[in-house]
Amino acid sequence: MNAPLPDRPSLDLLAPEWERLQLLAYLAGQGRSGQPMADEDLERLRLLQQQVEALRAPDGPWQRLLGLGLEAVEWDALVAVVAPEFEPRIGWAYQQLQGGGREPWPSRALIHELLALDADQGEALRHALAPTAPLVRQRLLQGAEDGWQPLMPDAALLARLGGHHRPLPTPPGAEPVPAPAAWDDLVLPAGRLAMLREFLLWVEHRSTVEDGWGGEACGGPVALFAGPSGTGKTLAARVIASALGWQLFRIDLGRLVSKYVGETERNLNRLFDAAHDQPMVLQFDEADALFAKRGEIKEARDRYANMEVSHLLSRIERHRGPVILTTNLRRNLDAAFTRRLQLVVEFPRPDAGARERLWSRLLPPRAPRAVDLDVAGLAGAIALTGGQIRNAALHAAYLAAGAGVPIGAAHLAQGIWRELNKDGRECTVDELGALAAYLPKELIDG
Repeated sequence: MNAPLPDRPSLDLLAPEWERLQLLAYLAGQGRSGQPMADEDLERLRLLQQQVEALRAPDGPWQRLLGLGLEAVEWDALVAVVAPEFEPRIGWAYQQLQGGGREPWPSRALIHELLALDADQGEALRHALAPTAPLVRQRLLQGAEDGWQPLMPDAALLARLGGHHRPLPTPPGAEPVPAPAAWDDLVLPAGRLAMLREFLLWVEHRSTVEDGWGGEACGGPVALFAGPSGTGKTLAARVIASALGWQLFRIDLGRLVSKYVGETERNLNRLFDAAHDQPMVLQFDEADALFAKRGEIKEARDRYANMEVSHLLSRIERHRGPVILTTNLRRNLDAAFTRRLQLVVEFPRPDAGARERLWSRLLPPRAPRAVDLDVAGLAGAIALTGGQIRNAALHAAYLAAGAGVPIGAAHLAQGIWRELNKDGRECTVDELGALAAYLPKELIDG
C-alpha cells in the first residue's frame, strides 16, 4: 500500500544516514589516492553506523516512513540511491567518484566500493538490485542493466518519503475513475463483502506470502464481478481502490482493439507495461465480450481474434497488480477462463431490505422529505437495482427542488417511471404498485 503512514517522523532524523554516506564517499576517494584512513574518521564512522542501525530498527523512523522490512544490504542500497535527493553534496561526490558523470546517482559498482563489500556481500547486493528483487519489483528503485549504470529512486518512493502521493500517469487506453468510495457505501450480502475483503488480502500481503513464506509468485490478483447492471460492480471496484489508497483506471477497449493485425497486441503491451507493479487498479468492463466461449474458426479473422484474446489473457495473468473484470452475462464466459481467476463475486439484485437501505442512502441526505414519505413501503413496492434507485432518487430530488417543496411520493413515482422506461420496453403503470396513484395522468398517456 502507498497510503501515507500516520505519525510521520521528520526527515531531519535521517541526517546520520546522509553524513555516513558523505564520510564513506570521502574515505573511498582517500583510498583511491592511496591515503590511509585516519583513526578519527573510522571512529566517527563507527558511531554513525550505530545511529544508522537505530534508524532502521523495526520501530525506527524508516519503518514509520515506509513500512518496509528490508535486509541490511537492501537498506544500504535504498539509502545510497535516495540520498542525493535530500543531501545534494552526496550527488556531487557520486559524480566525482564515477569519473565526472552527469548523473548524481550511484551505480551498483560504486555502492559496492563505498560499503567495502567482500565477494559474498557483493553478490548479495547484486541479488538485492535484480529486476525480480523487492526493491525493483515494488517500484522503490529503478534497476539498471549492469553494475556500472546509475540506479535511480522511483518517483513513487520519493513521494512516499515526502508524505504525499504523486499523480500517476494514465496508462495508454485507460481513463481514471474519480470519486473515492467507502465500505459503508456498498449494500451487499455479508458473504459478498467478505469476498471483496479477501481480494484485498492478495494485494496487501503479497510480500509476506511470496517473499517471507516462499509462496508461489503469481500475477494479479484478478477478480470477476458478475451481476445485472446497477448492482454495484463499479462501486465495489472504487471501494477496493480507495481501501488501497490507489487510483482506479477503467480500460477503454475501443482505444486498444484494432482491425489491423498485431496492433491490438501492441496496444495491450503498452497498457500493461505502463501499469505493471504500479499503485493502480485496472477495470475491464464487459468481460463476456472479451472472453466469450470460443466459436469455430471459419475465417482468418476468427483466428486472429482468438489470438488477441489469448494475448490479453496472458498479459492479465502476468500483470502484477489488481485487475477487475465486470460482466452482466457470466453464462457467456468461457469456463477455462474463469478457472484462472483468483476470485469470482456474484452481485445479486437487492432484496427489499437492501433496497430500503439504498433508498435511505441515495436520497440526498440534507433534502427535505414529505412527512408521509414511506421509504420501507417504497422499497417493497418495486424491485429496482442500486443504479436504478440512484437515478430515480436524483430525478425525484430535482423535481422537488424545481417545485420548491420537500421530496414526496409523486416525485419518486415520476423518477421511477422515467427510470423504468429507459430500457425501451412497454411499461405499465401497475409496475409502480402503490406509487401508481401518485403518477400524473399525462405521463401515463405520453
